[in-house]
Amino acid sequence: MPSPFSVQPRNLSLSLIQKFIPKKWRSVRESDPRNCGQSVPCSSHECISGPCNARNESMVDCLLTTLKDFVGQGHICKAFRTFSLIRTHVSSQTPCDVIIQSLSSLLSCCTNCKALSEGKQIHAHIINLGVVHSWNLVPRIITFYTTFGLLDDAHIIVETSNILHPLPWNLLISSYVRKGQNEEAFFAYRQMVNRGVRPDDFTYPSVLKACGKQLNLVLGKDIHKSIDASFLEGNLFVQNALVSMYVKCGELDVAHDIFARMPIKDAVSWNSIISGYASKGMWSKAFELFDKMRATGAEISIITWNTIAGGCLRTGNFIGALKLFSQMRTCGIQLEPVSTLIGLSACSHTGLLKIGKGIHGLVIRSHLGDVDNVRNALINMYARCKALKKAHILFQLVDSKAVITWNTIISGFAHWDMSEETSFLFREMLLSGVEPNYITIAGILPLCARVANLQHGKEFHCYLTRREGFEEHLLLWNSLVDMYARSGKVVVARRLFNLMSKKDVVTYTSLIAGYGIQGEGREAIELFNEMIRLHIKPDHVTMIAALSACSHSGLVMQGQKLFEQMQSTYGITPHLEHFSCMVDLFGRAGLLKKAEKIIMKMPYQPTPEMWATLLGACKIHRNTEIGEWAAEKLLELKPDNPGYYVLIANMYADAGRWNKLAEVRTIMRDFGVRKSPGCAWVDTGSGFSPFLVADTTSGQTNDIYYLLGGLNKQIKDTGHLTTEDSSSEEELCEGLLF
Repeated sequence: MPSPFSVQPRNLSLSLIQKFIPKKWRSVRESDPRNCGQSVPCSSHECISGPCNARNESMVDCLLTTLKDFVGQGHICKAFRTFSLIRTHVSSQTPCDVIIQSLSSLLSCCTNCKALSEGKQIHAHIINLGVVHSWNLVPRIITFYTTFGLLDDAHIIVETSNILHPLPWNLLISSYVRKGQNEEAFFAYRQMVNRGVRPDDFTYPSVLKACGKQLNLVLGKDIHKSIDASFLEGNLFVQNALVSMYVKCGELDVAHDIFARMPIKDAVSWNSIISGYASKGMWSKAFELFDKMRATGAEISIITWNTIAGGCLRTGNFIGALKLFSQMRTCGIQLEPVSTLIGLSACSHTGLLKIGKGIHGLVIRSHLGDVDNVRNALINMYARCKALKKAHILFQLVDSKAVITWNTIISGFAHWDMSEETSFLFREMLLSGVEPNYITIAGILPLCARVANLQHGKEFHCYLTRREGFEEHLLLWNSLVDMYARSGKVVVARRLFNLMSKKDVVTYTSLIAGYGIQGEGREAIELFNEMIRLHIKPDHVTMIAALSACSHSGLVMQGQKLFEQMQSTYGITPHLEHFSCMVDLFGRAGLLKKAEKIIMKMPYQPTPEMWATLLGACKIHRNTEIGEWAAEKLLELKPDNPGYYVLIANMYADAGRWNKLAEVRTIMRDFGVRKSPGCAWVDTGSGFSPFLVADTTSGQTNDIYYLLGGLNKQIKDTGHLTTEDSSSEEELCEGLLF
C-alpha cells in the first residue's frame, strides 16, 4: 500500500471528515448547546486549518478514539487514513501526546496485522519527529520487531534508548528466550545490569528459564543471589522460576528447599517440583508430593494428572493408573489424547477389556478417534486383550495406514504367537507400499524363535541383509541371534554373533541362554567370562541365563560361584528367578538338602513352580522325605497347573502313601482338574501340524508313530530315561484323570 504520509489532504469539508466519526458522537455534538444556532460560513480549508482551536481539539479527540477503534478491529487502512486526518487537525497548541498515542496505536495495529512494511514506515516517521526515545513508543517498537523475529533490530532499539525502566529489556530478553536464543538473553541481561537498570519480577523468570534450558547453574545461582538482595524472594512468579531452574539443572534438593519455604504455592509450584522428581525417576517422592497437593485443595492441571498416571504405568501400577484416570473424569477434566493413551496402555497391560471398551466409548464421544496415536493405542489395547478380531476391524477402518499402525497390529498378533497371521500382515504391509522399519522386524523375530519357525525367521534374515538402513540397529541383530539360539541353531547364532561389529549385554545374554538350552554350559560360562573381560556389565537376565546354563550342564561349582558374585562383584540383588535357578541346579545334581536350604532362607515366598522343581528332583533322586514336604507345600498353594497334581500323585505313589494319593485324587475331582493332553508341533515340510497324545486323526499317523518309536529307542539307548517304571506311572496318571 502507498505510504499514508504521502497523502496530504486538501480542501476537505467537515462533512467528509465526519464520515469517520460514529453517529452517536455526531449526535452528541449536534445537541451541544454551544453549537446551537451557529452557522459559520467558511471554506473547506478554513474548516480544517482555521483559528477555531477548540473545535480542532474536539475533532482530534474524536479522531483519536476512532483510530483506536479501527486498530482494535484490525482495519489497518482506515486506521492510517484516520491518522492522516489527525495530523491535519493537529495545531501547535495540541499536546505532543496526541501524536505519540496515535503512533503507538498504529504500531500495535501493524504488529497485530503482521504489516512489516507499514510498521517500518511508522518507525521512520517516529525518528523524523524526534520522539524515538518516548517512553510510550519504545516498548511498542520493540514488540513490533520481536513479533517479526527481528531481534537484532529490537536489541539496537533497546541499547540506544535512554529509558532506565526494565520493561524494554524484559521484552527483549523474553523474546530471546522464546526463540531459544538463550545466550543472547544472558548477554542482554548483563547489559541491562551493567547500565544500572534494576531487574524486576518479570526479568528474573525469563532469565531463569534460559538458565534452565542451558543448564547454566552458575549464572542461575548468581541470579538467585540477586533475587535475595532485591527483596523479591517472596514473589510467587520468581520463586516458581527458581524452583523450575534448579529442577532442570538437577538440583532437586535445593529446588525442594525453596519450594518448602514458599509461603504461597500455586499449581505451577506443585507442577514444577512434581515433574522434577518424575523426570529423575523418583516416583515415590513424586507420588508423595501429589498426595500433598491434593490434600491442600490446589487446582491440579491435566499435565500433573498425566505425569502421575504415567508414573504409575512406569512403575507397573496399572490399576493405580486406571484409578487416576477415573478420578480425572470425576473431577470434570476434559479427556485429551495423553490421558487417553495412559488409560488404554493400562488396559493393555492388565487385559481389562471391559474398561478398555469404556475408554473407547469416551474416545468416540470426545471426538478423539481421528487422532493417530489414540487410534493406534485402541488397536493395541484390543490386541493385547486378545480381542484380535476387534483390533483388526479397527485397523481396517484406518484409511491411511502409517508404519506405526502396521507395527501395532503386527505386534498384536505376534504377541499371541499367531505366526501365520503375522506373516500374512507383514506381506500385506509390503504390498501396500509401506516400508517396514526396524521395529517391525524386531517385533516379528522373537515370534519366530518362540514357535521355532525358522523358515520365516530365515526369510526375515534375508530381508535384513538385502535392505539398507538396518545395519546400525543392534536390536535387530540381537533378535536374530536370540531366534537362532532359541531354535537350537547355536552354531548359526554363534556365526552371526562373530560377524557383529558391535555387541551389548543383550547379545551375550541371548547366546549364553542358547548354549544353556543345548546343555553346553562350559561354552556359556566361557562366553560369560569373555563379556566380563570386555567390561560389559551383566544384568539380572544375564545371570539367569548363566545360572540356568550351569543347571542344565551340572556345573554346580560354577553356578555357586556365579550366584555368590552376583551381589559382591556385579552389584545385582538376587531375585526370585535366581533362587529358582539355584534350586534347579542343586535339585538336578541331587543336592536336595542345599535346595531345601535355599528355599527356606530366601527372602521370597516360594512359587508353585519352585516347589514343583524340588518335587521333580526328589522323584528322580528318590528322596521321599523332602519330596513329601515339597508335595504338602505345593498342595497348600492349590496350583492351577494339572501337571503339578500328577507330579504330587506320582510322588505319593512312589512313597506308598496311598491315603495321600486318594486325597490328591479327591482334590483334583473337586476342583475339576484335568490334565491337558501333551501336544507337539511337527514340521512336515509344508508347515507345522499339531500332534496330540494318542492322536489317530492325522493322515500321517503311522509315519509319526514309527518316528516316535525310533526316538524312544534312541532315548533309552542313551540312558536318558531315569526310572524304569515310567510306563506304570503314566498308567497311574491316566487312572487319576479319567
